Amino acid sequence: MADESAGKRIPFAFLEDMHQRFVRTYGGAVLSALPYGMNDEFSRVLSQQVEYYSNDPNADRINRLKGEMSQVRNVMIENIDKVLERGDRLELLVDKTANMQGNTFRFRKQARRFKNTVWWRNVRLTVALIIILIIVAYIVTAFVCKGPTLPSCV
Repeated sequence: MADESAGKRIPFAFLEDMHQRFVRTYGGAVLSALPYGMNDEFSRVLSQQVEYYSNDPNADRINRLKGEMSQVRNVMIENIDKVLERGDRLELLVDKTANMQGNTFRFRKQARRFKNTVWWRNVRLTVALIIILIIVAYIVTAFVCKGPTLPSCV
């Protein structure tokens, strides 16, 4: 006898388990046994299995498998979410890389332009210094030679 809430699977699984345990334990000795002769030995096993099938949710293999399948499904959903999240991050990295590549091209162009500008400034400064030195040298020479046409030095 079983409660209606147990359904049919659990009681039949219990009976099948008891049958297999009994046959495994006693085998051919069942044919020569007296009525209730093996009751003392097997009653302990029987009470343990009644307790197990009555209270343990793992006794019903189908429900246990459904629970395991549910857990596996949840883990797979989590893994899929993580993969999608990684995919989003990879797309973001690709976008940032493309952006940096464009910035690198602009930076090189600006750096080259700046380098040329600084070089021309240096050239102009050097030419200006040379001209100033020539003028100063001419003024000093003109002062020493007593006139701008350098009459005493020629």
